[in-house]
Amino acid sequence: MLEVGDIRKGIALIVDNDIYIVLDVNKHFTGRGSGIIRTKMKNIKTGYVREFKFNSGEKVEEASLSLRHVQYLYNDGNLYYFMDLETYEQYALDKEVVEDAIYYMTENMELDLQFHDSTPIGVVLPNTVVLEVTDTAPSYKGDTVSGGGKPAVCETGLKITVPFFVENGQKVRVDTRTGEYIERA
Repeated sequence: MLEVGDIRKGIALIVDNDIYIVLDVNKHFTGRGSGIIRTKMKNIKTGYVREFKFNSGEKVEEASLSLRHVQYLYNDGNLYYFMDLETYEQYALDKEVVEDAIYYMTENMELDLQFHDSTPIGVVLPNTVVLEVTDTAPSYKGDTVSGGGKPAVCETGLKITVPFFVENGQKVRVDTRTGEYIERA
């Protein structure tokens, strides 16, 4: 059991017999009396985002999650296939479970899957990935004077802003937490 004052963004809790991932936490303390902890949490099964309000001193159950190192194999419509690198067991995750991670995953990429008991519930990406730019405007002499950047589309469909000197076919490093260009790879 976890005291509600210790709730942090990113942890998994069991509320009303469902597993939720904490997206946001706001703690409000009044001049007298106990405080109120407001959370925004996402149900990992349905994807529904819901707000919960707890009084300080309450306890909630923390879900035990584990990570397994896997390799992303391919997608087939709405299913994304992964292989455990230790046991060679394959897992198929629905597009709703994978969510926005699809824009950072390339075939044969190694990453982690998050499990509750023996059920995969989400994808944990590395902090940075290398993607190839497939569509961007050509560069012109003098573009760098004004700074800024230009829009680009990567091989996975991710749309980012890159510096003017980046051209089609070049590989760039992208931060998976913010979706921003870091450097050429």
